[in-house]
Amino acid sequence: MQISSILDYIDNGHMALPEFQRGYVWGREQVRKLFQSLYRGHPVGSLLVWATDASTAAHRGDGQLAPGVVKLLLDGQQRITSLYGVIRGKPPRFFDGNAKAFTDLRFNLDTEEFEFFQPIKMRDDPLWIDVTEVMQKGNAGIGAFVTGLSQNPDNLLRIGDFMGRMNQLLGIRDKAFHIEEVTGADKTLDVVVDIFNRVNSGGTKLSKGDLALAKICADWPEARDTMKASLARWRSDGYDFSLDWLLRSVNTVLTGEAKFLHLHSQDADDIADALKRAVRHIDTALNMIGGRLGLDHDRVLFSKFAIPVMVRYLDARGGKLDERTRDKLLFWYVQTGMWGRFSGSVESFIDKDLGILDATGGDLDKLIAELRLSQGGLRVEPGHFHSWSVGARFYPVLYMLTRMTEARDWGTGLPLKNNLLGKMNRLEVHHIFPRARLYEAGYARAEVNALANFCFLTKDTNLSISDRRPEEYFPQIDADHPGALASQWIPQDPALWRIESYRDFLEARKELLAEAANACLETLLHDDTSLLEGARAARITDRVLLGGIASEDEARELEALNGWVAEQGFARGEIAFDHVDPETGEQRAILDLVWPQGVQAELTEPVAVLLGESAELISMASAAGYRCFTSTGAFKTYVKRLTAPEAGVAAE
Repeated sequence: MQISSILDYIDNGHMALPEFQRGYVWGREQVRKLFQSLYRGHPVGSLLVWATDASTAAHRGDGQLAPGVVKLLLDGQQRITSLYGVIRGKPPRFFDGNAKAFTDLRFNLDTEEFEFFQPIKMRDDPLWIDVTEVMQKGNAGIGAFVTGLSQNPDNLLRIGDFMGRMNQLLGIRDKAFHIEEVTGADKTLDVVVDIFNRVNSGGTKLSKGDLALAKICADWPEARDTMKASLARWRSDGYDFSLDWLLRSVNTVLTGEAKFLHLHSQDADDIADALKRAVRHIDTALNMIGGRLGLDHDRVLFSKFAIPVMVRYLDARGGKLDERTRDKLLFWYVQTGMWGRFSGSVESFIDKDLGILDATGGDLDKLIAELRLSQGGLRVEPGHFHSWSVGARFYPVLYMLTRMTEARDWGTGLPLKNNLLGKMNRLEVHHIFPRARLYEAGYARAEVNALANFCFLTKDTNLSISDRRPEEYFPQIDADHPGALASQWIPQDPALWRIESYRDFLEARKELLAEAANACLETLLHDDTSLLEGARAARITDRVLLGGIASEDEARELEALNGWVAEQGFARGEIAFDHVDPETGEQRAILDLVWPQGVQAELTEPVAVLLGESAELISMASAAGYRCFTSTGAFKTYVKRLTAPEAGVAAE
């Protein structure tokens, strides 16, 4: 079928995209190569479509399908979307992606090369023509282009060549794709999804969550957009969740189970109702976590997978909890984060906790007892603050203490109350002993970035302190704002404020932090400390963790990379990933940015981005099954290759 006819089919509703397809993920280089290949007459592959009845076809977008048989694209979405975007000058109605990938494509009549618009290079050069404009005007517009070119005498002798090249460019519309069809009454959604995955064995396939969502969308086409609207709202509030994560909460509400397969037999009305309830309870959980604990943005929201369990608990109680029950649930949430409850097999531990709730009628004491059984005592010890980096498990604990106890800013003397300062860019991590001075004195990276050397201050205060030594700026703070240092758990002995006493300072501050943490936990238990006690203290290790995010700058770089991956149409990875011993649950390392189930969830190998890390850590991550990348450039190249099956057939 000719490309022009395929585009007409899309416009009149005879061809569309199945609901289970992911969005558009191509970049400009792939679009450029596709047009270069078509112009040169190179093969660009065939299309695979699912021919099915329009009345039962679950399709992407809000376009109306034509009556009768409709062709749903199983293989070829990226190519057809790119062609539609350039030739029509707008995305198709089923589009879900970044339209800049096919906007402003130019063709050079002299070199016969395609490139995207570059103002300095192309603005005053008539030989660079707008491909979309040519396609829109067609043969009737060639005369106008020729007139413009003729104004330069150097072009007059080559007008014939240029006209031939414009006609060849227009001829792309007449190129034909071979189309293979999947059809027949036996081609159920399950069968078609299996065919889709096998055809896309090197490309974007469907995870278990995608498959569950595909089945849901077959009966409720608006499901994906409805869920994305909630995810976008939470993202605007500083919380970054995935579709799979939200679907997990829907699953726990509706089935009381973690595994997605339990959703397959549910009907659309029940799922729609469960989604409404799950979203409402997630809002409640986030409000409790943010308002009571002060964990008000994504980077300090440890234990995300505890929330689906909280959602199930809230749903069983109509979403309403008294103050004591609320605080006990939050106590459990904090404990799951501190000890990495969901750092291992997420589904298994969610199912175990859901089973305890269901078997005991929602007895939170039993849920907490399960933690104590696996962990020992739940009381915080100074050694638990031994870890380092922004990614450490106790980093959110330090932030929580700052918010809950209303620790005071050192520049203004004002308490840093919950939600007072909004987003993280207005409340910054401050190195009490400046990094530059510690490195000058010969301290190691893990010591320099120790948790006990962190506190949270306003941005202005952080900048005003700069890299001064504590022995220089502490006395001024004490004079201007008496008690502000103590509110941030600073040892009051001035002898500890000197660089040479740094290690002693850390030990003294760990004592104060542990005392403050236990006091906060006791307030959540309303002073019933029996749940804190155990036969032994929670595990403490003196071993310095491998890896870790040393600064906010590094964290922002990783977040930018994560955002770029999302723009390519893939799920975001996990920043500051908790790499644990599978037998004991003990934290072994902090991996900068990982996709434990692959960038294409469950379908490609686990990958890790490790910036500036040691050979020992890279070896450990590799042994654990991760494919490791030590630069953002190398990782981006890898991600781009995941969409290469279609890009490859369009290669020059």
